[in-house]
Amino acid sequence: MAIWKGVFPAVTTKLHQDGSVDLAATTASIERLIEAGVDGVIVLPMLGENASMDMVEREMIIRAAVKTAKGRVPVLSGLAEITLDRAKANAKAYESFGAQGLMVFPSLGYKTDPRETVEWYKGIASASSLPIMIYNNPIAYGVDCTVEVLKELVDTPEIVCIKEETGDIRRVTDMYVAFGDRFSIFCGVDDLIVESCALGVTGWVSGMTNVWPKECVNLFALCQANKYPEARKIYRVLTPSFHLDTHVKLVQYIKMGESLVYGAPEWTRAPRLPLVGAERQHVIATITKAVADLKTL
Repeated sequence: MAIWKGVFPAVTTKLHQDGSVDLAATTASIERLIEAGVDGVIVLPMLGENASMDMVEREMIIRAAVKTAKGRVPVLSGLAEITLDRAKANAKAYESFGAQGLMVFPSLGYKTDPRETVEWYKGIASASSLPIMIYNNPIAYGVDCTVEVLKELVDTPEIVCIKEETGDIRRVTDMYVAFGDRFSIFCGVDDLIVESCALGVTGWVSGMTNVWPKECVNLFALCQANKYPEARKIYRVLTPSFHLDTHVKLVQYIKMGESLVYGAPEWTRAPRLPLVGAERQHVIATITKAVADLKTL
């Protein structure tokens, strides 16, 4: 099974103003990320508006990402469904489209208890040969893959990685104590990356890497090299922007950042609407300040 490590941006799906997929802009952004040195890409994450895409669009996006990557980095796809049968069917489908791994959400339609959560992930793991990253974000989805839950999944070889997004930094160490190196542990929160690296995470699923790929790759590399004084300088500049990654409107915020920094389209699909008023100005000011401060480093 794959051993994932490094920076894996959760790629935004670029859209035209009418809400249709802008495949050219999406693949251009993936190329930009790979050229900047990321170690993998994840298409159709929550940040990629997965739930709003139909299967035709999902197939188009996965195939285009794989074609763009050309084997240089692994291409994972988010898998976000309501029923286990649909999740299993789509795991098979995404494998046939060329995805090399899955970032699997809990059921979007029901808050599973621990026993049900175990069966959800075991069922999806049985549906394809793809390695799986568990997307553990109880703040957003109400389901927590605790250490006790993971103990029931440790013998499922397809599950290779945990995207840790509880917001409780202690969980990283708890998993290492319980499992050693059985799972790759990725930080899933931009504004906890330096703290998570200090505790030994092997990777980072990042939203703001879409905006600043070179800087984020450099930040992670400095942490991995234990060069924390240098890392903190970058982190303190970017943390106000990283806070935008933890807001309910992170899709609009990060797309706005991409638009400001390199001209990508900011459009999202309804019910998400373009930013307006004071909120829009706050995001613009936050990103603009980071751009200026990065130049001083």
